[in-house]
Amino acid sequence: MRLRHTVAAVCSSLALTAVLSTPAHAATGDFHYRFIALDGRPQSATLHDPPSDTCVPLPEVADPGASSPAFAPHNDTDSFAIVFTEPDCTGQSWTLRPHGRPASDNLLLRSVVFFK
Repeated sequence: MRLRHTVAAVCSSLALTAVLSTPAHAATGDFHYRFIALDGRPQSATLHDPPSDTCVPLPEVADPGASSPAFAPHNDTDSFAIVFTEPDCTGQSWTLRPHGRPASDNLLLRSVVFFK
């Protein structure tokens, strides 16, 4: 009887350790977008292997009072991407397929979240 309880406790501990030590998942690939810099010139930026299941504010356009939204996103990751018109993954949203075509310049965004 005692042996069964000991084995069960060890198995439970190992299972918990395996769950807690699982690495954070990331979308594999690149997510590209364009934006207008503070000097008025168009720029490009890339998120390489962005985190999954986490809202990612685009740093160059995260402040609506100081910048115009980014535009023309291209999801070249292995995950779906939901792009949002406002910071903190709020506002209107659109879903971009994995390894999809670049979106038009009319698709505006300030934040994105990736999911499998």
